[in-house]
Amino acid sequence: MQISNELFLRAFTDERLPRPPVWLLRQAGRYLPEYRASRAKYARFMDACRSPSFCAEVLLQPLDRYQLDAAILFSDILTIPDAMNLGLSFEAGEGPRFSKPLRDEATIRALRAPELSSLQYVFDAVSECKRALTTGDTQSVPLIGFAGSPWTLACYMIEGAGSASEFASVRRMLFQRPDLVAHILAVNTDIVADYLEAQAHAGANVLMIFDSWGGVLSPMQYAKYSLPSIGKIVAALKVRLPHTPIITFSKGAGHSLAAQSECGADAIAIDWQTDLARARSAVGSATTLQGNFDPALVTTDDATIRRTVAETWEGFDPCRRYIANLGHGITPDADPALVGALVSAIRDTGSQQICSMNL
Repeated sequence: MQISNELFLRAFTDERLPRPPVWLLRQAGRYLPEYRASRAKYARFMDACRSPSFCAEVLLQPLDRYQLDAAILFSDILTIPDAMNLGLSFEAGEGPRFSKPLRDEATIRALRAPELSSLQYVFDAVSECKRALTTGDTQSVPLIGFAGSPWTLACYMIEGAGSASEFASVRRMLFQRPDLVAHILAVNTDIVADYLEAQAHAGANVLMIFDSWGGVLSPMQYAKYSLPSIGKIVAALKVRLPHTPIITFSKGAGHSLAAQSECGADAIAIDWQTDLARARSAVGSATTLQGNFDPALVTTDDATIRRTVAETWEGFDPCRRYIANLGHGITPDADPALVGALVSAIRDTGSQQICSMNL
């Protein structure tokens, strides 16, 4: 299928672009009043995620407001452990919780990957989102599918919730019973690969792996437990889907960018604590970078945003193998007008002040 705006896909090649493509992590979310109105129709968050029509509706909301170059599936990284019957719920103001976390050896040893059919609602949502982006034979922008990394899923599955103590229970188990954690990671690795492949078959043009909690590990632990499982997924997908770009994002793991670049992904997303120029030096010129504006930026003001965009790109070429984005997801307190200001500043600064000078 033809895509009318291919700028995002072109960022995975060596060609110089007229400006950097831009999309935003959690670009459809609670900061938008239209999202809150749509979400209010569903008592539970996962009920909304299980509605393909809702997913397609909210997918389009930021695209209607802003000149974005990609859309991302509306879903959640915890769909896989939810399908493992661990009792997922979302408590208001507290985030996700599992009523049956993985704490004892017998339960962990019995853990098995869910049937892909239990996740069919996600693949139906991908297909519905694809249709929503399509007029006739033309798709407006590329569609991104995603999954949580095996390590990040394991953090929630063991801890039973998000953790203010940076998943102390998980890290304790990692020290005392690394064999049990390894079993969870192995199960998660296989299902994440299959899950992402199915999203691509349903219509996703690009796939992204969110390693949201890779940064709670030491560099040595990250290299031993989180990154290898990501590498296995990327390797499997490159065989099954050789023409589908893959993005990885390990928040807080800027210490291991060179190692990340060796896992075979087409792009590495970085957080706002990682300098773009240093990241380019670490990963080399053949890997696309994505990031890395601080989400707090869209709670400031227009002048600050424009100054920060220019400063962020000092000593860095944003016109080749780069995708502009945030260094993590938009927060609920973001000002929608300032989100628009950030998108405009990225487009304007990239095309007028930097990219055009280097053509």
